[in-house]
Amino acid sequence: MIVEDSEAIRLSVESALAEAGYTVLARPDGTDLEQQLATFRPDLVVLDVMLPGRDGFTLLESIRRQSAVGVVVLTARDAVDDRLRGLGGGADDYVVKPFVLAELVARVEAVLRRLGRGQPVIEVGDLVIDAEAGVVHRGGVPVELTATELRLLVFLARRRDRVVGKVALLAAVWGYDDYAANLVEVHVSALRRKLEEHGPRLLHTVRGRGYVLRDGPG
Repeated sequence: MIVEDSEAIRLSVESALAEAGYTVLARPDGTDLEQQLATFRPDLVVLDVMLPGRDGFTLLESIRRQSAVGVVVLTARDAVDDRLRGLGGGADDYVVKPFVLAELVARVEAVLRRLGRGQPVIEVGDLVIDAEAGVVHRGGVPVELTATELRLLVFLARRRDRVVGKVALLAAVWGYDDYAANLVEVHVSALRRKLEEHGPRLLHTVRGRGYVLRDGPG
């Protein structure tokens, strides 16, 4: 469940989590929060702090009176006191705006896994990815990736067999709005080289469209 009053942020987070395989309910405020906790029964709430009506800290108190659901606080406030207030109030994690969507999805998954509700590791052919642990194996052999390469791989793996454009990758992995095709190309090339050290090509280029992670011919 997402509670975020900014439509742009709400829609982007909703889309990112849905594409990662989660069933998502999004709300612009906490008006019906208690009812939705009972009916939708989310495993986790992504909760903005600066909301119309009841703010996120007030809603967090209400959530904790009713449920042990996971909570990731999402806010533009980065002061230490605010972070401590959120974590001290029962939040499981605290993400400061602006943020990279891929990182938020990883934080959500990490909280869910700590609560015993997370998704299993991702497998594409002989490639096995444990996003939370940051561990990747190809044919049983460890593949050493940088943090950026791991975010890129996880984003593509969650969309296996689907072509992802460079603009979408820039927004999700780097948080960029401006077009910087060379940045994507350099990291894709490095990631592809490391993956191909242990097996046939999985990361394919689709000319004019983007990239696809696929167990089979491009």
